[in-house]
Amino acid sequence: MSKSIDIQFQEAYKIVSSLSQDQFAPDIMLKIYAYYKQATYGDNNPEYIETNELDLRDGFKLNAWIQLRGTSIENAKKEYIKIVKQL
Repeated sequence: MSKSIDIQFQEAYKIVSSLSQDQFAPDIMLKIYAYYKQATYGDNNPEYIETNELDLRDGFKLNAWIQLRGTSIENAKKEYIKIVKQL
């Protein structure tokens, strides 16, 4: 019997959390961030974000998350797990 998606997601999160961020290419880090946010919070609401308070790094992170708008939480978890398995 396979593990539930939630258990696999938590295990993948623990793996990523134990690694140093400089072990990943910037595009992979953005994907990991965006899929994690989509999997844990769902669609973001950029209308409430003060864009003048974002630095460049935060802007890239927000943009990566916005691109996942409409992705279900379950699919975001699956994609997150898939990325971590490829590391």
